[in-house]
Amino acid sequence: MSDVTINRRQPSREDASAGAPAPSRLKIDGAADDRAMLKAAANLTRDLNVPSAHIYWADLMGSALLGYAGLFAAMLAASTTVAVMAGIVAILALYRAGSFIHELTHIKKGAVRGFRLVWNLIIGIPLLVPSFMYEGVHNQHHAKTYYGTLNDPEYLPLALMKPWTLPVFLIAAVLAPIGLLFRFSILSPLSLLLPGLRRLVVQRYSGLQINPQFRRPAPEGEFRRDWIVLEAACSVWAIAILGLTAGGFVPFKAFLTFLVVASGVMLLNQVRTLVAHLWENEGEPMSVTAQYLDSVNVPPPATLPILWAPVGLRYHALHHLLPGLPYHSLGEAHRRLCAELDAGSAYHTASHRHLSMLVARLAASSWRRGAQA
Repeated sequence: MSDVTINRRQPSREDASAGAPAPSRLKIDGAADDRAMLKAAANLTRDLNVPSAHIYWADLMGSALLGYAGLFAAMLAASTTVAVMAGIVAILALYRAGSFIHELTHIKKGAVRGFRLVWNLIIGIPLLVPSFMYEGVHNQHHAKTYYGTLNDPEYLPLALMKPWTLPVFLIAAVLAPIGLLFRFSILSPLSLLLPGLRRLVVQRYSGLQINPQFRRPAPEGEFRRDWIVLEAACSVWAIAILGLTAGGFVPFKAFLTFLVVASGVMLLNQVRTLVAHLWENEGEPMSVTAQYLDSVNVPPPATLPILWAPVGLRYHALHHLLPGLPYHSLGEAHRRLCAELDAGSAYHTASHRHLSMLVARLAASSWRRGAQA
């Protein structure tokens, strides 16, 4: 594995005149590909690529049922203690059910028949995170030449940014349910009448993205049709929630509980996002191995990732090597690779022990950058 090489490059006049984003200050060529690791990852997992419909359906439905049971228990509880405990159950279970949006972007359409439709009906629309907000966005995060660049909607060099970036990053997640209600109840209907607003809504407010410079293109073809149907359903749902609450048909306590649980789901996902990568790339394309090393696995014996990194997200670095592998196969793939690859392989470098250690590393890096500024 080669050393990381760093070359300085200043933006050219041609870049500016073309309206292209300014390149990063540092060009990071990254680690050369560990070909033994890449070959082993492909060869050892060929039999693990088929998603199990039974596992997908049982996991989704069980998580959703537990989540909504917790939500309604929290809404109806007379005791604050019971409400808090039920709310925690709701957050964890709905977070797990919601995490299947990640699987929807990777499994082939029709591989688990009806799964996308049912997920949207029971999770995507009720929580105002329809699948179109991730499909067509997340795939760019996995594009070899896009990862970690300005074209990656899911990447920011958080480890190299000012310390205040991290709390703002988390606060944005807490406020996200309010923003989604506003987006679907106000902006969506208005954008039908105002073309300029429609462009803004599509480009800026129609994706689960963290890169503020990313602009989403307008949808086309069959995807555009699916987008319109899901957006209309979310708008009707958002308007109904606000209208029924304002009219007194839905108790304000129940509405507030829904917002708190939804905020908890978003916050938990944002914390997980903080440690999904090391966030140390400054904007230039990276080799596949460099992308892997900038990503994070938190494998067993750690147990808490079952809660904060469900549906295979604890193997996020491995997922970047094998994005088409269904979540229920990642654990077996990890065991095979650990057994096959020697101790000097780059594969083992991406495994970390605890959430707290990863957060501390990110915070320390950000703090050092702030002190140097």
